[in-house]
Amino acid sequence: MFERIKRMFRSFVGFFIELGEDPELILKQNIRDMEDQVPAMNQSIAMIKANQVLLEKEKSKLDEKEKELASKIQAALKAGRRDIALTFATQLEQVKKDLAATEVQLKTANEAVDKAMQVKSAFMREKERKTREAMSAIQAKKRAEWQGKVADAMESFKVAGMDSSHDEMVRKLEQEAAEKEARVSLALEKVDQSTFEIEEEAKKLQANDLLRQFELQMGLATDAVPAGPAEKTMGPAEKDTPERQKVQS
Repeated sequence: MFERIKRMFRSFVGFFIELGEDPELILKQNIRDMEDQVPAMNQSIAMIKANQVLLEKEKSKLDEKEKELASKIQAALKAGRRDIALTFATQLEQVKKDLAATEVQLKTANEAVDKAMQVKSAFMREKERKTREAMSAIQAKKRAEWQGKVADAMESFKVAGMDSSHDEMVRKLEQEAAEKEARVSLALEKVDQSTFEIEEEAKKLQANDLLRQFELQMGLATDAVPAGPAEKTMGPAEKDTPERQKVQS
């Protein structure tokens, strides 16, 4: 029983560990951690730089103090006050010792500042490189997830029979369209052909009338209309005369 409980507990722990070990979440957290290190690094560099500035100011003061004591010693010796010159000489000796120690410290501070700036530059380059790699990996993961969803969707179409139903519906629509086109063709064949013949004859008559108008305009024909078989034209000899009028009356 104890072993079963132990295995169950380990399985739960393993599940939560795997759940927490999401590569995307870990990479994003790494990027945030590197970003958080930048302010701390800047603060350390600022402290080193401040020490350098203080040492430079201290050296400048000691240089001025050395020059001042040297001038006082010369003035005391000129005045014949060797005792005063000796006091100034003792002070000058201490200033030179302090100046030598300050110069050593300043050299160390300068090297520390240079080293810190190099470390920061290297860290920033590495941070940028890792950030690019992380973002590229995250984008690749998202593209893979999207492609996986597309693949799942395509597979679900096939599994659900959508491909076959799609093809079947397309065939039905094409068949219906073909049947309607065939009905139209049959309907046109059943139309009375005499209707088309009459229309063609009417078109010819209209064309003859148009052609005669051109012939009249060009003087190639007269305006006389030939008589039909049931009609009789009256010539000059058959004009109404008194005798003919009497006969008609």
